[in-house]
Amino acid sequence: MKKWYLILMSMILVFTLSACKDAKDKVLEDGKVDKAEASDKKKDKKKEETFTSVYPLTGIGTNDEVDHRAVAVMVNNHWKARPQSGLHKADIVYEVLAEGELTRFLAIFQSEMPETVGPVRSSRDYYIELSQGYNALYVAHGYSPEAKEMLYSGAIDHLNGMDYDGSLFKRADFRKAPHNSYITSENILRGMDKVGADQTDDLDMLPFLTKSSSVNIEGEVAKEVTVDYGRGETVGFTYSEKKKTYARSSNNEPTIDRETETPISVSNVFIVEAAHRVIDDAGRREINLTSGGDAILIQKGVAQKISWKNENGRIVPDGGAFIPGKTWINIVPSGMENSVKMQ
Repeated sequence: MKKWYLILMSMILVFTLSACKDAKDKVLEDGKVDKAEASDKKKDKKKEETFTSVYPLTGIGTNDEVDHRAVAVMVNNHWKARPQSGLHKADIVYEVLAEGELTRFLAIFQSEMPETVGPVRSSRDYYIELSQGYNALYVAHGYSPEAKEMLYSGAIDHLNGMDYDGSLFKRADFRKAPHNSYITSENILRGMDKVGADQTDDLDMLPFLTKSSSVNIEGEVAKEVTVDYGRGETVGFTYSEKKKTYARSSNNEPTIDRETETPISVSNVFIVEAAHRVIDDAGRREINLTSGGDAILIQKGVAQKISWKNENGRIVPDGGAFIPGKTWINIVPSGMENSVKMQ
């Protein structure tokens, strides 16, 4: 009796373990099916994803409103002003010589705004002209004689630190003037109300390639790009195969956001050649931004030697287009072949 009892218990145990295994296998099998189905659904959702709008200066789709007015801010690029604040949020950055071999940035924000921008620096007439191409609110602190005349003749809606120093524009205690003027996005909006500037706008779209046409871009290899402005001031762009973007640097130091330490990276690097002429003892320049000329459009690790043109106040590729994303435009003096190196 005892023997039969043991045999019966053994049979029950084997049956129970087998049933549990089958159940476990079924759960695992079902789990795999569920994961696969979830993955397929995710792919289908991604494939079917559509957007109601496209940001006009980046070509990136969104379901948010895209009618924000562009804001163009003069940002200091003196070595004492680095790292700067807010550049990582700019849709477009123009880098142009101001005095000597130092460049200055015109950062154009439309799809997003940083909390703080700066250091804010003084204006020049050609930066104002570039801003006009986007009907932007122009933000600067100071001006050249030519720029002052343009600003106060009503050429463009603007906020200037000479009028609002200590109110809309704040001085940082960690830097010395003229490298310590900053403005917040909140104060930019306050300033727009103060000067009666529209906060919305219907901006024209920049020229962008479609997804299919940007797959196989042909040109020279351009994984490392250097722009030499002279006297040790070099700008670098390093391509990331993974991100498909270029990280910017100044004199081999990565360009990052001061507050967040976010690296500045862009999808398009557009280097354009324009005639420069020094017009006064301070080293200020006159730059021809209307005639067009030679250019290099750098995207996805390759460079195309094309031309640029001024289209309604904007510097755009003539015979090419941008890929969706952020854009950095370097304007260099004539003789571009001597100042730009790629490998």
